[in-house]
Amino acid sequence: MRVIDSDGHFFSDNEGMAKFLPAGTVPRGGAIFPPLDHLHSFIGTTPPGSFRPVDPQGWIDFMDDVGIESTVLYGGLAYSKINHRDWAIAVARAYNDWLAETYVQRSPRFNGMALIPMQEPEAAVEELRRAVTELGMVGATLQTAGLPSDLGAKEYWPVYAEADRLGCAIGVHGGTHAGFGMDQMNVYTPVGALGHPFGLAIHFASILFNGCLDRYPNAHFAFLEGGVSWVLMALERFDRAHDTHEQWNPRGELAPPPGVKVSDYIRKHVKEGRLYIGCEGAEEDIAYACRRVGSEAFMYSSDFPHEVNNAICRAEIRELVESEDLTDEAKANITHRNAERFYRFSERPRVPEKLATAQVSG
Repeated sequence: MRVIDSDGHFFSDNEGMAKFLPAGTVPRGGAIFPPLDHLHSFIGTTPPGSFRPVDPQGWIDFMDDVGIESTVLYGGLAYSKINHRDWAIAVARAYNDWLAETYVQRSPRFNGMALIPMQEPEAAVEELRRAVTELGMVGATLQTAGLPSDLGAKEYWPVYAEADRLGCAIGVHGGTHAGFGMDQMNVYTPVGALGHPFGLAIHFASILFNGCLDRYPNAHFAFLEGGVSWVLMALERFDRAHDTHEQWNPRGELAPPPGVKVSDYIRKHVKEGRLYIGCEGAEEDIAYACRRVGSEAFMYSSDFPHEVNNAICRAEIRELVESEDLTDEAKANITHRNAERFYRFSERPRVPEKLATAQVSG
């Protein structure tokens, strides 16, 4: 069965990105991104071979070994913690130029998700347009902590309007867990386990109930690296809260429409290709989640080269493909079809015409 990785990573190449920054702006020490948070200070062991630096060839070797056709790369997970707006704009441009040169133009097996400066939404619109139309990115990634407002806030609607116009992907990705009520927790395991789904659930709710899925029907949103169980919680709790506390909505900006059950509203947008959830293959509730939400929602994510190694990824893919609880259609949706739909691979040229011409002439 074909496998497309909807969510891969790398470790930031500060030296490589620095050459795309304005002269004299590299911070002391050379670190371009702020630290994730103090919660990621981990003392213990991780699987052998995980968290290892890889270059593009190392990524290709990994895909060949594990059986992955192509990947979509996410980075800059602490980017939204940058408060200096001009620096945020410069970092986004440098990151996107570096990602395009290092990976996207290296091989058609690499696809990139851009950083955009949501710290200044007008600049985010411009950078999203540049990243998609000039650099060949398939969309942009948004972080779950650091910005002053939840991602469904009205100040960010112009960004989603541009994504709607471009028909590109918006991937909400967990990574930094500060501010979720665990800042004083004394052990890492629950922080790592809960931080990602907490952040995703908060911004999922904000985007959903602020009507962004209806307002921008040609944009499409994914919520990545939090497993699948948080979605089941959302179905139950949102239905209960909406049934007993339906919002006053005089301008019609909020969702869902009157009389519509929230879980039905979520399933509608899943069926119509606007809403996706990342999964890794080892979730025990994946088959049940497919029955509750629809298998059109879930996309396989390797998370390589973070807390996994080649053996773990092979085992997770095998678990998906050999599952007796998933239908053949669900398996195909999770392993490749949903990623193709979310990133709209079939609807856009692999490399923008101006880049393709430059490569041929070069």
